[in-house]
Amino acid sequence: MNMTLLAFDYGTKSIGVAIGQQLTGTARPLAALKAQDGTPDWQQIERLLAEWQPNRVVVGLPLNMDGTEQPLTARARKFANRLHGRFGVQVELQDERLSTVEARADLFARGGYKALNKGSVDSLSAVIILESWFENSGLPHSS
Repeated sequence: MNMTLLAFDYGTKSIGVAIGQQLTGTARPLAALKAQDGTPDWQQIERLLAEWQPNRVVVGLPLNMDGTEQPLTARARKFANRLHGRFGVQVELQDERLSTVEARADLFARGGYKALNKGSVDSLSAVIILESWFENSGLPHSS
């Protein structure tokens, strides 16, 4: 069975979004969403869920390098809980350590400093989070 998944890289000013397919184990970036102190425009999220109809949603969980939680960790969990509560979607959390660093390095390699706009970094981080989830989920895919 092929599942469609939507991934979010939660942030207080911007929330990166990616869409992916479990069959291929790959994802691609969508436009980042603006947030006001961590609160997204829930109608935008509702439209994304209606358009893509994901079987599951993955939210990046920001942790310190030693695996301990940081202030943003609780806010990302709250965002994940609200996604589930508002829309009834199955939500999974995925360790996102170094996803932003990897996204910045990838974008810089492709386009230099001008490629490093915040929305691109956040959405590519969501791609990295989702592809990492595919690698660690134990679900079969044909990569």
